[in-house]
Amino acid sequence: MNEGLVVIPTYNEIENIEPIVRAVLMLKTPFDLLIVDDNSPDGTARKAIALQQEYPDRLYVEVRQGKSGLGTAYVHGFKWAIARKYEYIFEMDADFSHNPADLERLLEACKKGADMAIGSRYSRGVNVVNWPLSRVLLSYFASVYVKLITGMKIHDATAGFKCYKRKVLESINFNRIKFVGYAFQIEMKYRAYVNGFNLVEVPIIFTDRTKGESKMSNAIIKEAIFGVISLKFKKILNRL
Repeated sequence: MNEGLVVIPTYNEIENIEPIVRAVLMLKTPFDLLIVDDNSPDGTARKAIALQQEYPDRLYVEVRQGKSGLGTAYVHGFKWAIARKYEYIFEMDADFSHNPADLERLLEACKKGADMAIGSRYSRGVNVVNWPLSRVLLSYFASVYVKLITGMKIHDATAGFKCYKRKVLESINFNRIKFVGYAFQIEMKYRAYVNGFNLVEVPIIFTDRTKGESKMSNAIIKEAIFGVISLKFKKILNRL
């Protein structure tokens, strides 16, 4: 077992699953990899399970029975990682919007003192490739909005590429996590921030997927807008 586990949730990522598995497991730094698949009808889980023969003791696959959302998939992976005592736990997308090579930079940041290292698109300008301007503006101003409401000094509050030290995840009551999309990413940062952990942004270049379909929806956007206010009120009322 290696000290770092990369958690990748999947749903209908058959075009990306083999390339992303190989890209992560062929890095110079040895990581273990957990695929949490929501019973993808396109066979994503079957392909991942077949790849386990090539990467015994490094590639793991958990198949859930239904499509329950990104947040619950990550929580499933976090619990799995904590039970096995991984020291560093990563969030990462399957579609290569996050560069696997940047996993090593996030790990380095945590080893140098960060409790949570965030792969940030906006800490040094706007580093996004192949997104329409409307999507860039939505994401950027969502982070500005979160900063104003929560007080977190984070430029990319909705970022989904992160490294946690295990102690951060152990401090969070997963039963209180309510959100599944963008709001989940905000909530995890906010809970770590409220608990006094050191959040550090590592600048990355985010590249939109070229294969498969985006899971973004209006419901996810709405959840983020109202979820931030909900988190702030819970903090004020000491119910977070």
